[in-house]
Amino acid sequence: MSSKTMIEAKKISKYFEGKIALSSLSFSIKQGELVALIGPSGAGKTTLLNSIAGLLSLEDGDLLIDSKHLKEYKRGKRFAKKIGVIRQQFDLIGPLAVIHNVLAGKLSEWSLFKSLFSLLVPQDKEAALTALERVGLDNKPYEITATLSGGEQQRVAMARLMIQNPEIILADEPVASLDPARADDVLSMLTKIVTEENQTLLASLHSVEYAKKYFKRIIALKNGEIFFDLPTEEVTDELLNELYQLKEQDSDD
Repeated sequence: MSSKTMIEAKKISKYFEGKIALSSLSFSIKQGELVALIGPSGAGKTTLLNSIAGLLSLEDGDLLIDSKHLKEYKRGKRFAKKIGVIRQQFDLIGPLAVIHNVLAGKLSEWSLFKSLFSLLVPQDKEAALTALERVGLDNKPYEITATLSGGEQQRVAMARLMIQNPEIILADEPVASLDPARADDVLSMLTKIVTEENQTLLASLHSVEYAKKYFKRIIALKNGEIFFDLPTEEVTDELLNELYQLKEQDSDD
């Protein structure tokens, strides 16, 4: 693993309508790390990922991507090569053929003309077919994406990321909408590809079991704060019970 730091948060905070979503978070993630983000609903996981992706502005603190302040990146080719996002909704265009959704990973690099022409005659076809082969969908490049199963659609989204080839992948509940067998399949494939490409992966997960199985480090958020940040083998049942413990209701008894 490289010693190069890909994500560095320095006391970052985010508020929504006066309520704290992220409270002075500080952490760093190095190139090649696979980090799971866990915590109760509303803990701030999606807010954190959207902040790193540049979709939300922060009130306080500094966020550095590959040692450069996030604000210095402009949306476009350079940023697309740094950060790619995969979500539970897949973010695919259902009526399009699979190969066109995969090639959407190239849109930040292509001119408008090339992008439109590719809808008629797929450009960089071989790269798309190679990506589809790696995710086990090499027999379905021209099938309509909406006809695929949820697990297959998430694999299309992974193939699109492979075409984009970012250094950092942010995965926001990537298997939340899949059944356990397909979720296992997708996470196994995603972590294998990321490891082979020496990419950095930060994934929010509902399932602690998946976090322990596929990730070497776990960051837990609770009430917008870091509850723990540990190597997976050091995460105990006691810590997890405390993380997910509901607040006791005040009683007059």
